[in-house]
Amino acid sequence: MKFEETYIKGLFVIEPNVFCDKRGWFMESYNFEIFKRNKIEIVFIQDNHSNSINKGVLRGLHFQNNPQAQTKLIRCTIGSIWDVAVDLRQSSATFLRWFSIELSSDNHKMLLIPKGFAHGFMTLVDNCEVQYKVDAFYDKAFDRSIRYDDPQIDIKWPKIGPIISDKDQNAPLLKDSDVNFQ
Repeated sequence: MKFEETYIKGLFVIEPNVFCDKRGWFMESYNFEIFKRNKIEIVFIQDNHSNSINKGVLRGLHFQNNPQAQTKLIRCTIGSIWDVAVDLRQSSATFLRWFSIELSSDNHKMLLIPKGFAHGFMTLVDNCEVQYKVDAFYDKAFDRSIRYDDPQIDIKWPKIGPIISDKDQNAPLLKDSDVNFQ
């Protein structure tokens, strides 16, 4: 596996080793020992899996407040998504900066998003599946969203869709949220 830290501290693009032959391919998506050798010691305790039928589905921006904040390991197992992580750590030098990457079933790339970030993605094709691991259980009491089009963050989403849930459409702006990451 290749670990590449982005310009935002703690946010990594991970490229697994993919072994192909005439039958298809095989890869490890997570191995505690390999992550540990790269100074990332995370124990994941829950796997999540979403399916989006249409191109242009936008999910996000989501996070859980402390003390239930989550580290996420995101990958697209069917299709292609434009994945976004926003640094919400108020003491960070990159506070409110965002990073985006295309994750797809073809490129096998993964994004490791640490605690203190909001996460969202937009499907680039029909029929996408996204799977991600988290290191803290889902907790409705700490579940939060902020608007995907918040002008303070100013994410440049692809010019398709968006198809958005009522929850995400009605999410507060960052200035009106109770985000508590220091």
